[in-house]
Amino acid sequence: MLGLLGPTASGKTNLAIELAKHYDLALISVDSAMVYRSMNIGTAKPKPEILQKYPHALVDVVEPETSFTVSEFIQLADEAVRNSFVKNKTPLLVGGTMMYFKAFREGISPLPPRDPEFRKQLQERAQTQGVPALHRELQSIDPEACRKIHPNNYPRIERALEIYSQTSTPMSQFLKENAGIPAVRRLKCEYVEFALTHQRREELHERVKKRLEDMLVEGFAEEVKQLRKRQGLSASSSSMRTVGYRQLWEHFDKSPESTITESIKERILVANRGLIRRQMTWLRNWASLPNYNQINQPPTLNSMENLFESACVQPVARTESMSK
Repeated sequence: MLGLLGPTASGKTNLAIELAKHYDLALISVDSAMVYRSMNIGTAKPKPEILQKYPHALVDVVEPETSFTVSEFIQLADEAVRNSFVKNKTPLLVGGTMMYFKAFREGISPLPPRDPEFRKQLQERAQTQGVPALHRELQSIDPEACRKIHPNNYPRIERALEIYSQTSTPMSQFLKENAGIPAVRRLKCEYVEFALTHQRREELHERVKKRLEDMLVEGFAEEVKQLRKRQGLSASSSSMRTVGYRQLWEHFDKSPESTITESIKERILVANRGLIRRQMTWLRNWASLPNYNQINQPPTLNSMENLFESACVQPVARTESMSK
C-alpha cells in the first residue's frame, strides 16, 4: 500500500497516472475537493477520459451541498484499498490533503453518526444568530477544540457541537478517550509514503499562477456561477471553502456579472500560497516518520522504480519495462 503526497501543483496526479501506465496500481484520491461532483475545473480534476482509463477512487462521491467528513474519507479509502487487494492491485493513495493522509495513516476516533434534525436546527440558528455566535457557544463547551477552529468555519463548529449533543462530552476529550486504529492494523499490510519535496516554493507559485490562468480560460468562473444557482449550496458549505471557489463566490456576491479582475486573481493566488505553505509544513514535520520517503529531485519513472524496490513494496506488478 503506497501513498504519494505533495503540495498543490507539484505534479502528483500526473506522476500517479504515469506510474499507473507501468505498474498495476489502483489509484485512490486523497483530495478534499475532488470528492465533490460538479467541481471539476477549479479542483484540477483529471479529465473524464483520463478517469475512464485510469479510475480514481474517491473522486465524484458526493454533491457539493453535502459536507464530507474525515471519518467518511477513511471509511471509503479503507474500502477502496480492500477492493484493490481483491483485484490483486497495489493501492496508491495520491493527493495533497494532508489532514486526510494523517488521519488515514494514524486512524481517528470512531465518531457518532450525523444527526440530521440537530443539523437542521443548528443551520437555522446559524442563519439567524450568525456562525460566530455558535463559535462562542462552542468556546464555553470545548475551549481546546475551539482554539483550532476559525469562528467562521461552520462545518467544523457544527460537527463539534453535534458530537457534544450526542455524547455530552467535549469533542477534544472524546477524541483523546477514543483512540483511532492505524492503517497498517486496520488493513493488515505495510504502508509506504513518498512525498514530492523537490520543488522550491517559488516554482510552485509560478505553476499555480499558470494553472489559474488555464482554469479561467477553461471556464472556472462560469463553473462557480453555475454552482451558485444550486439550492442548498452557500458560501458556508464545506465544498465552497475550497481555494478558488471561496474567493470567486465572494467576488460574485458583490457583483454577480462582474468580470474577473487582476485583484480577484491575486486573492486566489494568495490563498494558494498559504495552502502551499501549510502543506510543506506538514511534509517537513513528517520527515522522520518510518516508511516515509522524501523525493528531493525531480522524479522519473526509473527513480520511482528504485524507490519502490528499496522500500520493498510488495506486490507491485509491472505491466511494461520502466526503463523504456
